[in-house]
Amino acid sequence: MKILFATGGTAGHINPALAVASYIREQHPDAEILFIGTADHMEARLVPNAGFDFKTIDISGFRRSFSPSAMAHNVKTVIRLLKSSAASKKIINDFQPDVCVGFGGYVSGPVLENAVKMGIPSCIHEQNAFPGITNKTLAKQVDKVMVTVEDAIKHLDAKHEIAVTGLPVRGEIIKSDKSFSRAELGIPEDKQLVLSFGGSLGAKPLNEAMFDILAENAESGKCYHIHSVGTNGTEFLEKFENIGFENGRKGTVEVRQYIDNMDVCMAAADVVIGRAGASSLSEIEALGKASILIPSPYVAENHQYHNAMALVNRNAARIIEEKNLTSDTLKALLDELLADKKEQQNIEKNAKAMAITDSRERIAEIILSLAK
Repeated sequence: MKILFATGGTAGHINPALAVASYIREQHPDAEILFIGTADHMEARLVPNAGFDFKTIDISGFRRSFSPSAMAHNVKTVIRLLKSSAASKKIINDFQPDVCVGFGGYVSGPVLENAVKMGIPSCIHEQNAFPGITNKTLAKQVDKVMVTVEDAIKHLDAKHEIAVTGLPVRGEIIKSDKSFSRAELGIPEDKQLVLSFGGSLGAKPLNEAMFDILAENAESGKCYHIHSVGTNGTEFLEKFENIGFENGRKGTVEVRQYIDNMDVCMAAADVVIGRAGASSLSEIEALGKASILIPSPYVAENHQYHNAMALVNRNAARIIEEKNLTSDTLKALLDELLADKKEQQNIEKNAKAMAITDSRERIAEIILSLAK
Protein backbone atom coordinates (compact mmCIF):
# COMPACT_ATOMS: atom_id res chain seq x y z
CA MET A 1 0.00 0.00 0.00
CA LYS A 2 1.32 3.44 -0.98
CA ILE A 3 0.01 6.66 0.63
CA LEU A 4 0.92 10.17 -0.48
CA PHE A 5 0.46 13.07 1.96
CA ALA A 6 0.51 16.69 0.76
CA THR A 7 0.76 19.38 3.42
CA GLY A 8 2.89 22.25 4.61
CA GLY A 9 3.30 25.81 5.77
CA THR A 10 2.40 25.63 9.45
CA ALA A 11 2.61 23.14 12.30
CA GLY A 12 -1.20 23.18 12.39
CA HIS A 13 -1.22 21.43 9.02
CA ILE A 14 1.89 19.30 9.38
CA ASN A 15 1.64 17.79 12.88
CA PRO A 16 -1.86 16.29 12.45
CA ALA A 17 -0.74 14.72 9.15
CA LEU A 18 2.34 13.28 10.86
CA ALA A 19 0.19 11.91 13.70
CA VAL A 20 -2.04 10.07 11.23
CA ALA A 21 0.87 8.85 9.11
CA SER A 22 2.65 7.55 12.23
CA TYR A 23 -0.50 5.70 13.32
CA ILE A 24 -0.85 4.09 9.87
CA ARG A 25 2.82 3.08 9.97
CA GLU A 26 2.28 1.46 13.39
CA GLN A 27 -0.73 -0.51 12.15
CA HIS A 28 0.69 -1.30 8.70
CA PRO A 29 4.50 -1.44 8.87
CA ASP A 30 4.66 -2.44 5.21
CA ALA A 31 2.88 0.74 4.02
CA GLU A 32 4.99 3.09 1.89
CA ILE A 33 4.36 6.70 2.89
CA LEU A 34 5.62 9.78 1.05
CA PHE A 35 5.11 13.44 1.95
CA ILE A 36 5.15 16.35 -0.50
CA GLY A 37 5.85 19.83 0.88
CA THR A 38 8.01 22.85 0.22
CA ALA A 39 11.71 23.25 0.87
CA ASP A 40 11.43 26.57 2.70
CA HIS A 41 8.80 25.81 5.37
CA MET A 42 8.88 23.74 8.55
CA GLU A 43 7.69 20.53 6.85
CA ALA A 44 11.20 20.28 5.36
CA ARG A 45 12.46 19.73 8.92
CA LEU A 46 9.52 18.06 10.68
CA VAL A 47 8.73 15.37 8.11
CA PRO A 48 12.25 13.90 7.71
CA ASN A 49 12.73 14.13 11.50
CA ALA A 50 9.64 11.94 11.88
CA GLY A 51 11.24 9.36 9.61
CA PHE A 52 9.15 9.81 6.46
CA ASP A 53 10.30 10.20 2.86
CA PHE A 54 9.92 13.75 1.62
CA LYS A 55 9.76 15.41 -1.80
CA THR A 56 9.40 19.13 -2.51
CA ILE A 57 7.63 21.40 -4.97
CA ASP A 58 7.96 25.17 -5.24
CA ILE A 59 4.68 26.97 -4.56
CA SER A 60 3.36 30.06 -2.76
CA GLY A 61 0.06 31.81 -2.17
CA PHE A 62 -1.34 34.97 -3.70
CA ARG A 63 -1.14 38.29 -1.84
CA ARG A 64 -4.35 40.30 -1.68
CA SER A 65 -2.89 43.68 -2.48
CA PHE A 66 -2.18 45.85 -5.48
CA SER A 67 1.16 47.14 -4.18
CA PRO A 68 4.11 46.75 -6.56
CA SER A 69 5.75 44.13 -4.33
CA ALA A 70 2.50 42.13 -4.05
CA MET A 71 1.94 42.27 -7.82
CA ALA A 72 5.49 41.04 -8.43
CA HIS A 73 4.98 38.25 -5.89
CA ASN A 74 1.72 37.20 -7.55
CA VAL A 75 3.37 36.98 -10.98
CA LYS A 76 5.97 34.65 -9.47
CA THR A 77 3.15 32.67 -7.82
CA VAL A 78 1.48 32.06 -11.21
CA ILE A 79 4.78 30.77 -12.61
CA ARG A 80 5.27 28.57 -9.52
CA LEU A 81 1.74 27.17 -9.90
CA LEU A 82 2.46 26.04 -13.44
CA LYS A 83 5.79 24.49 -12.47
CA SER A 84 4.41 22.90 -9.26
CA SER A 85 1.62 21.19 -11.19
CA ALA A 86 4.14 19.53 -13.50
CA ALA A 87 6.41 18.64 -10.56
CA SER A 88 3.48 17.17 -8.63
CA LYS A 89 2.43 15.06 -11.59
CA LYS A 90 5.95 13.66 -11.95
CA ILE A 91 6.17 12.73 -8.25
CA ILE A 92 2.75 11.03 -8.42
CA ASN A 93 3.74 9.14 -11.56
CA ASP A 94 6.99 7.99 -9.98
CA PHE A 95 5.44 6.97 -6.63
CA GLN A 96 2.16 5.49 -7.96
CA PRO A 97 0.14 6.02 -4.73
CA ASP A 98 -3.00 4.06 -3.87
CA VAL A 99 -4.45 7.15 -2.17
CA CYS A 100 -3.53 10.84 -1.94
CA VAL A 101 -4.25 12.86 1.22
CA GLY A 102 -4.25 16.66 1.60
CA PHE A 103 -3.85 18.22 5.05
CA GLY A 104 -3.88 21.86 3.99
CA GLY A 105 -1.44 24.52 2.90
CA TYR A 106 -0.85 25.75 -0.66
CA VAL A 107 1.04 22.57 -1.53
CA SER A 108 -2.15 20.50 -1.27
CA GLY A 109 -3.69 22.27 -4.28
CA PRO A 110 -1.61 21.08 -7.24
CA VAL A 111 -0.94 17.64 -5.71
CA LEU A 112 -4.59 16.78 -5.05
CA GLU A 113 -5.80 18.32 -8.32
CA ASN A 114 -3.38 16.12 -10.25
CA ALA A 115 -4.32 13.05 -8.23
CA VAL A 116 -8.00 13.60 -9.08
CA LYS A 117 -7.22 14.04 -12.80
CA MET A 118 -5.16 10.85 -12.73
CA GLY A 119 -7.99 8.85 -11.15
CA ILE A 120 -6.21 8.27 -7.83
CA PRO A 121 -8.53 8.04 -4.77
CA SER A 122 -8.14 11.26 -2.81
CA CYS A 123 -9.25 12.98 0.39
CA ILE A 124 -8.59 16.16 2.36
CA HIS A 125 -8.74 17.18 6.01
CA GLU A 126 -9.74 20.70 7.06
CA GLN A 127 -8.47 21.74 10.49
CA ASN A 128 -10.39 25.00 10.93
CA ALA A 129 -14.04 25.91 11.41
CA PHE A 130 -13.76 28.27 8.44
CA PRO A 131 -11.95 26.47 5.59
CA GLY A 132 -9.20 28.02 3.52
CA ILE A 133 -9.44 28.69 -0.21
CA THR A 134 -7.39 25.62 -1.20
CA ASN A 135 -9.62 23.16 0.65
CA LYS A 136 -12.81 24.92 -0.48
CA THR A 137 -11.71 24.32 -4.06
CA LEU A 138 -10.52 20.75 -3.49
CA ALA A 139 -13.69 19.75 -1.60
CA LYS A 140 -15.61 19.82 -4.89
CA GLN A 141 -13.17 17.39 -6.50
CA VAL A 142 -11.91 14.80 -4.01
CA ASP A 143 -13.54 11.53 -2.99
CA LYS A 144 -13.81 12.34 0.72
CA VAL A 145 -13.71 15.47 2.87
CA MET A 146 -12.91 15.33 6.59
CA VAL A 147 -13.31 18.23 9.04
CA THR A 148 -12.29 18.93 12.62
CA VAL A 149 -15.59 20.52 13.67
CA GLU A 150 -19.11 20.32 12.33
CA ASP A 151 -19.22 24.11 11.83
CA ALA A 152 -16.93 23.78 8.79
CA ILE A 153 -19.44 21.69 6.84
CA LYS A 154 -21.68 24.62 5.87
CA HIS A 155 -18.72 26.33 4.18
CA LEU A 156 -17.83 23.37 1.95
CA ASP A 157 -19.43 22.07 -1.23
CA ALA A 158 -18.42 18.41 -1.32
CA LYS A 159 -19.29 15.57 -3.72
CA HIS A 160 -19.96 13.14 -0.87
CA GLU A 161 -21.04 13.27 2.77
CA ILE A 162 -18.48 15.10 4.90
CA ALA A 163 -17.00 13.23 7.87
CA VAL A 164 -16.40 14.96 11.23
CA THR A 165 -13.19 13.37 12.47
CA GLY A 166 -11.77 15.87 14.94
CA LEU A 167 -8.06 16.68 14.99
CA PRO A 168 -5.37 14.32 16.33
CA VAL A 169 -4.25 15.24 19.84
CA ARG A 170 -0.88 14.22 21.26
CA GLY A 171 -1.05 11.05 23.34
CA GLU A 172 0.61 12.68 26.34
CA ILE A 173 -2.23 15.24 26.46
CA ILE A 174 -4.95 12.59 26.40
CA LYS A 175 -3.20 10.48 29.07
CA SER A 176 -2.37 13.38 31.42
CA ASP A 177 -3.96 13.54 34.89
CA LYS A 178 -4.94 16.77 36.66
CA SER A 179 -4.14 15.74 40.24
CA PHE A 180 -0.81 14.19 39.29
CA SER A 181 0.10 17.23 37.17
CA ARG A 182 -0.78 19.68 39.96
CA ALA A 183 1.35 17.69 42.39
CA GLU A 184 4.23 17.71 39.90
CA LEU A 185 3.98 21.51 39.62
CA GLY A 186 3.54 21.98 43.39
CA ILE A 187 0.07 23.56 43.11
CA PRO A 188 -1.97 23.23 46.36
CA GLU A 189 -5.43 21.67 46.00
CA ASP A 190 -7.13 24.76 47.46
CA LYS A 191 -5.70 27.13 44.84
CA GLN A 192 -6.71 27.58 41.20
CA LEU A 193 -4.16 27.60 38.39
CA VAL A 194 -4.34 29.81 35.30
CA LEU A 195 -2.29 28.95 32.23
CA SER A 196 -1.77 31.59 29.53
CA PHE A 197 0.26 31.61 26.32
CA GLY A 198 0.24 33.13 22.86
CA GLY A 199 1.82 30.29 20.91
CA SER A 200 5.48 29.34 20.62
CA LEU A 201 6.47 32.77 19.29
CA GLY A 202 4.24 34.61 21.74
CA ALA A 203 1.61 37.29 21.16
CA LYS A 204 2.57 40.86 22.06
CA PRO A 205 -1.04 42.06 22.67
CA LEU A 206 -1.59 39.18 25.10
CA ASN A 207 1.73 39.82 26.86
CA GLU A 208 0.83 43.50 27.23
CA ALA A 209 -2.65 42.77 28.58
CA MET A 210 -1.30 40.13 30.95
CA PHE A 211 1.51 42.21 32.46
CA ASP A 212 -0.54 44.15 35.04
CA ILE A 213 -2.63 41.07 35.87
CA LEU A 214 0.46 38.98 36.60
CA ALA A 215 2.16 41.78 38.55
CA GLU A 216 -0.93 42.21 40.74
CA ASN A 217 -1.37 38.47 41.23
CA ALA A 218 2.27 38.08 42.24
CA GLU A 219 1.54 40.44 45.14
CA SER A 220 -1.90 39.11 46.13
CA GLY A 221 -1.30 35.39 45.58
CA LYS A 222 -5.02 34.83 44.93
CA CYS A 223 -4.25 32.09 42.39
CA TYR A 224 -1.31 30.37 40.75
CA HIS A 225 -0.49 31.47 37.22
CA ILE A 226 1.94 30.18 34.57
CA HIS A 227 2.46 32.47 31.57
CA SER A 228 4.59 32.06 28.46
CA VAL A 229 5.81 35.21 26.70
CA GLY A 230 7.05 33.24 23.67
CA THR A 231 10.38 33.26 21.91
CA ASN A 232 9.71 36.81 20.64
CA GLY A 233 8.82 38.09 24.12
CA THR A 234 12.26 38.58 25.65
CA GLU A 235 11.48 42.25 26.40
CA PHE A 236 8.64 41.14 28.68
CA LEU A 237 10.92 38.85 30.67
CA GLU A 238 13.07 41.92 31.34
CA LYS A 239 10.00 43.94 32.39
CA PHE A 240 9.09 41.28 34.92
CA GLU A 241 12.63 41.24 36.28
CA ASN A 242 12.37 44.99 36.78
CA ILE A 243 9.38 44.53 39.12
CA GLY A 244 11.01 41.91 41.31
CA PHE A 245 10.65 38.61 39.47
CA GLU A 246 13.65 36.33 39.97
CA ASN A 247 14.28 33.68 37.32
CA GLY A 248 10.75 34.30 36.13
CA ARG A 249 9.12 33.73 39.51
CA LYS A 250 7.43 35.88 42.11
CA GLY A 251 4.92 34.61 44.65
CA THR A 252 2.41 32.34 42.95
CA VAL A 253 3.27 33.56 39.44
CA GLU A 254 5.73 31.98 37.03
CA VAL A 255 6.67 33.61 33.71
CA ARG A 256 8.50 31.51 31.13
CA GLN A 257 9.78 32.12 27.64
CA TYR A 258 8.43 28.80 26.42
CA ILE A 259 6.33 26.03 28.00
CA ASP A 260 8.08 22.76 27.24
CA ASN A 261 5.83 20.64 29.48
CA MET A 262 2.51 21.81 28.03
CA ASP A 263 0.84 18.46 28.74
CA VAL A 264 1.51 18.85 32.48
CA CYS A 265 0.65 22.57 32.67
CA MET A 266 -2.58 22.28 30.69
CA ALA A 267 -3.72 19.20 32.61
CA ALA A 268 -3.13 21.04 35.90
CA ALA A 269 -4.87 24.27 34.85
CA ASP A 270 -8.35 25.41 35.88
CA VAL A 271 -8.53 28.18 33.26
CA VAL A 272 -6.55 28.40 30.00
CA ILE A 273 -6.00 31.70 28.15
CA GLY A 274 -4.66 31.70 24.60
CA ARG A 275 -5.13 31.92 20.87
CA ALA A 276 -7.63 29.78 18.95
CA GLY A 277 -5.54 27.61 16.67
CA ALA A 278 -7.19 24.30 15.83
CA SER A 279 -4.57 22.19 17.62
CA SER A 280 -4.75 24.16 20.87
CA LEU A 281 -8.54 23.99 20.87
CA SER A 282 -8.50 20.24 20.31
CA GLU A 283 -6.24 19.89 23.36
CA ILE A 284 -8.51 22.15 25.44
CA GLU A 285 -11.49 20.02 24.43
CA ALA A 286 -9.69 16.72 25.07
CA LEU A 287 -8.86 17.81 28.62
CA GLY A 288 -12.20 19.57 29.20
CA LYS A 289 -10.76 22.96 30.16
CA ALA A 290 -12.50 26.28 30.73
CA SER A 291 -10.82 28.81 28.48
CA ILE A 292 -10.67 32.45 27.45
CA LEU A 293 -9.83 32.61 23.76
CA ILE A 294 -8.20 35.59 22.06
CA PRO A 295 -8.20 34.69 18.34
CA SER A 296 -5.36 35.98 16.21
CA PRO A 297 -6.80 38.43 13.64
CA TYR A 298 -3.70 38.04 11.46
CA VAL A 299 -4.47 34.62 9.98
CA ALA A 300 -6.09 33.71 6.65
CA GLU A 301 -9.88 34.04 6.51
CA ASN A 302 -9.83 35.13 10.19
CA HIS A 303 -10.21 31.39 10.83
CA GLN A 304 -9.20 31.55 14.51
CA TYR A 305 -12.28 33.66 15.26
CA HIS A 306 -14.50 31.01 13.67
CA ASN A 307 -12.61 28.27 15.56
CA ALA A 308 -13.25 30.09 18.83
CA MET A 309 -16.92 30.71 18.09
CA ALA A 310 -17.46 26.98 17.53
CA LEU A 311 -16.79 26.63 21.28
CA VAL A 312 -18.35 29.91 22.42
CA ASN A 313 -21.66 29.10 20.72
CA ARG A 314 -21.79 25.87 22.75
CA ASN A 315 -20.88 27.59 26.04
CA ALA A 316 -17.58 25.74 25.90
CA ALA A 317 -15.33 28.84 26.08
CA ARG A 318 -15.28 32.61 26.46
CA ILE A 319 -13.89 35.02 23.87
CA ILE A 320 -12.25 38.45 23.76
CA GLU A 321 -11.43 39.72 20.29
CA GLU A 322 -7.99 41.31 20.13
CA LYS A 323 -9.50 44.70 19.23
CA ASN A 324 -11.24 44.63 22.65
CA LEU A 325 -8.31 43.19 24.59
CA THR A 326 -7.00 45.23 27.52
CA SER A 327 -5.77 44.34 30.99
CA ASP A 328 -9.14 45.47 32.34
CA THR A 329 -11.32 43.42 29.96
CA LEU A 330 -9.18 40.32 30.45
CA LYS A 331 -9.00 40.71 34.23
CA ALA A 332 -12.77 41.17 34.52
CA LEU A 333 -13.51 38.01 32.54
CA LEU A 334 -10.82 35.98 34.29
CA ASP A 335 -11.99 37.07 37.75
CA GLU A 336 -15.56 36.18 36.78
CA LEU A 337 -14.55 32.66 35.74
CA LEU A 338 -12.35 32.03 38.76
CA ALA A 339 -15.11 33.18 41.13
CA ASP A 340 -17.86 31.04 39.59
CA LYS A 341 -16.77 27.43 40.00
CA LYS A 342 -20.16 26.10 38.90
CA GLU A 343 -20.01 27.95 35.56
CA GLN A 344 -16.38 26.91 35.19
CA GLN A 345 -17.52 23.29 35.50
CA ASN A 346 -20.31 23.86 32.94
CA ILE A 347 -17.79 25.18 30.43
CA GLU A 348 -15.46 22.26 31.15
CA LYS A 349 -18.27 19.75 30.58
CA ASN A 350 -19.30 21.41 27.30
CA ALA A 351 -15.71 21.57 26.04
CA LYS A 352 -15.19 17.90 26.89
CA ALA A 353 -18.39 17.01 25.00
CA MET A 354 -16.84 18.47 21.83
CA ALA A 355 -13.69 16.34 22.08
CA ILE A 356 -12.98 13.57 19.59
CA THR A 357 -10.17 11.55 21.11
CA ASP A 358 -9.97 8.84 18.44
CA SER A 359 -9.35 11.27 15.60
CA ARG A 360 -6.22 9.51 14.32
CA GLU A 361 -8.14 6.27 14.00
CA ARG A 362 -11.12 7.90 12.23
CA ILE A 363 -8.92 9.66 9.69
CA ALA A 364 -6.73 6.60 9.10
CA GLU A 365 -9.80 4.42 8.54
CA ILE A 366 -11.06 6.73 5.80
CA ILE A 367 -7.62 6.91 4.13
CA LEU A 368 -7.21 3.13 4.21
CA SER A 369 -10.72 2.52 2.90
CA LEU A 370 -9.97 4.73 -0.11
CA ALA A 371 -6.64 2.96 -0.68
CA LYS A 372 -8.46 -0.37 -0.96
